[in-house]
Order: sequence, then C-alpha cells, then structure tokens
Amino acid sequence: MNRRTFMWSSIQLACALKLAPLVLASSDDIPPSIASLYQKSLVIDALAGANVDNLPVKPHTLQLAMESGVTACNWTVSLPDFEETVDRIAFIEALVEADPEHWTMIRRHSDLERAKREQKIGIILGFQHPEPMGDDPERFVTFRRLGVRVMQLTYNKRSLFGDGCLEPGNGGLTKLGKDAVAQMNELGIAVDLSHSGQRTTAEGIEVSAKPVLITHAGCSAIHLHPRNKDDRELRALADRGGVIGIYFMPYLVTSPTSPTREHVLAHLDHALKVCGSDHVGIGSDGGLDTFPDTPEQRKAFADDMARRKQMGIAAPEEDRPPYSPDLNTPHRLEVIAAGLSKRGYSSDVIEKVLGKNFYRVFGEIWGSDLGIRTVFSVPGSRFSAAAA
Repeated sequence: MNRRTFMWSSIQLACALKLAPLVLASSDDIPPSIASLYQKSLVIDALAGANVDNLPVKPHTLQLAMESGVTACNWTVSLPDFEETVDRIAFIEALVEADPEHWTMIRRHSDLERAKREQKIGIILGFQHPEPMGDDPERFVTFRRLGVRVMQLTYNKRSLFGDGCLEPGNGGLTKLGKDAVAQMNELGIAVDLSHSGQRTTAEGIEVSAKPVLITHAGCSAIHLHPRNKDDRELRALADRGGVIGIYFMPYLVTSPTSPTREHVLAHLDHALKVCGSDHVGIGSDGGLDTFPDTPEQRKAFADDMARRKQMGIAAPEEDRPPYSPDLNTPHRLEVIAAGLSKRGYSSDVIEKVLGKNFYRVFGEIWGSDLGIRTVFSVPGSRFSAAAA
C-alpha cells in the first residue's frame, strides 16, 4: 500500500473524516488582493486527490474539495497490480460520471481551461507505481486510451525502467526505460521523475524529446533527503522546459519537526531562484479536502508505515503524518499564494506557481490534438503503438 492508497482508499480515513479538525485560513492569512488573484487563476496541484472510497462522495468531502479552488489535480490511480489499477481508473471515471456538475476528466490541454470556466475540479489521471506497465509496450497505449496523462518511471525502488531514489546503486535508466520515455513522448504522456534516483532523473531529462516533470518533491539544498532534488537536477529540468511541483510533505524538514507553511515557502523560494519563475509550481502530495488527524487515523498511518517498510519503499524520516498541520485546510494553496506575496513575489509569478507553469508544460507535452493521432512508431525502439 502506498501513501496515496492510504489517504484515499482507507476505510478508516473515510470514517474519520467527519472528525477531522478544520483549520480554515483567516482573513489575516489571505489579503483581499490575493483572494482576488487566486479566484481568477487557473490552479493546478500536480499531485493531489480527495478522501473518496465510495460513491456518492460524502457532502462534507465534496464541500471541502470545492472550497479548495483547485482547477485540476494529478490524481494517482496506479497500484502495483494491473487489474487493480484498471479498476481504480474505472472508479474515478464513475466518480465523474456520477457527479458531472463538480468533477470532470482532463484528457486534452483545452480541458484545463474548460474546467476553470465551468468551475469544476479537473482530474488528470496519473501513475506513481510503474509496475502495472510490466514489460508490455502495448500497455502504454492501453493506459493512454484509458486517460492516463502522467507516469512515473520509478517509485523509490528499482523498476524495469530505472533506479528509484532509494536505490544505493544509482543505476540510471535502463534500455527499456529509455524506450519508454520515447514512447511516452510520442503518446503525449508526461514523464514524471519525482521518485527517481539522481542518474535516472538526469538521464530522463536528457533523453526526453519533451519537457519532463517532477510533480512532487523538495529541494536538497534546503533539506538533504533522497526524495528531494539537488540544484543540478533543478537547473537541468528548467533548461529543458520542465516544471517542479514543491510538496507539503515531512521531507521538507528534519525529523521530528512537522513541516509548516514557512518550510514550503522556503523550498519554493529556493526553487524559484534556481529554476526561474517559469519552472516552479505546487504538487502538494496531499488531499483537496483535509487530512483527518485523529487517534484512529494515526494508528492506521503507523500500520501503513510498517507495511511500507516491509515492502522496502519507506523513505528516511517517514515517521510523521504526511501533511503540514498549519496547511490542513482546503485553502492551503491560497495560503501559500499569500506567503509568496509577503516574500515580495509579484502577482505574475504567483499566478505561474499556482498553475500557469504546469498549464504551459502540459500543453507542450500533450499537444492540442490528443485523441486525433492514429499511429506512432518510435525509430530504433522496440515499441510500436497505435492510439485512438
């Protein structure tokens, strides 16, 4: 079980949600000028979801998700098993079909603008686990047809595509991984290097014909941790047009300290200085609603951490709940926008961080005519694909 499964698929979490403390942003946190900027901005959280286990979505959960003001989010649907992943995609499709007034699927670049215009939450289907792909090239086509638009090559450990950030060998991309990047470029699937090792990250950036993403990470210069990226990786990403989303995870700061908004802002500030204002966004790695911090939930969290250690995917300092207590509000991205403003950033830069940068790069990766392409062939690769 991974953290996303824990947060969005745990019955204990769903039961505890109504007991969750809600820390709403005050008027002191959000100046009127920032509230107005946020309302007009196209807001993209490059890794998020909601506490949804069954349909219909609970009214309290839906209310908080809508209060977030998020236009679209990259919602993890991958599980280690192929069939379970397909089932999870079907569940998200059913969520949208059951409530089209509030949710919509993002398959084309223009869907992002439509979601903003219609004031719905757009769901971008994304993979963290690469295991459902196996070594079958046709599965790239299958999952692309099912709507997947973002894929990681690794999740902490070694995969068939390359080494994750916890692999001591730091072996980089495999031949299969390089072919996979070429295939994803052709199909319009974003390459996500968030959980990749240093060599896999560097080689993924280098071999990709399109910009790549680091949807959720932090900066090693602020806190040295395997899940954070160093300045060389950040510069290489920016030089090739990519975007990093800064997360709100404990790995922003040394254990046992819980991260605060100031830790998030410190990482954002560093990334902006290294990458430039066109290459930084937010990938909170959390929920659109709130994290239910209850005794029952903490026990479920401890149980999940024990499972992750057994599976070999637990990261160092994975000893604190995966959220920032003073950002445990659906208004968290708005709070961060206010923090950036206090640090002297202009409205133009804040708007880019909130979503403009990811909006731009998704357009470059996906193109404007997804669904119209017919046949793709990658020269010199084992992959040949047909996409509807």
